[in-house]
Amino acid sequence: QVQLVESGGGLVQAGGSLRLSCAASGRTFSSSAMGWFRQAPGKERELVAAINWSAGNTYYSNSVKGRFTISRDNAKNMVYLQMNSLKPEDTAVYYCAADLLGDGHYNYWGQGTQVTVSS
Repeated sequence: QVQLVESGGGLVQAGGSLRLSCAASGRTFSSSAMGWFRQAPGKERELVAAINWSAGNTYYSNSVKGRFTISRDNAKNMVYLQMNSLKPEDTAVYYCAADLLGDGHYNYWGQGTQVTVSS
C-alpha cells in the first residue's frame, strides 16, 4: 500500500512558479509510476504529468508541456512537479497518484493541494 501527501500549493501571480512535492510511504513506491493530476471547478480531472519508476520516461499534457517538469527521488520517496510560467488556467487542485503496475491505472491518491494563479 502507498500513502501520498502533497504540499507546496498556494497563491501565485501569473508568470510565477511553484514546486509541488508529494511524499510517499510504502515499500512499493520505487517500483511505481507516479502522476500529477489536476481538477478545476466544473472540469474533469486531467493527467498533467507522469513519470515511470526509473524516471527514464515522462509524459506531459499539451497544456503544460514546456512549462512543468516532473521528477522523483526514489531514495527519499518523493515526487515533484516544478511549475513555471503559471497561467490563471492552471488554477486547480493538484493530486499526486501512484500507478503500482505501471499500466496507466492509478491506484492510490493524495488529498490534493490547491494552486491558485491570479491574473
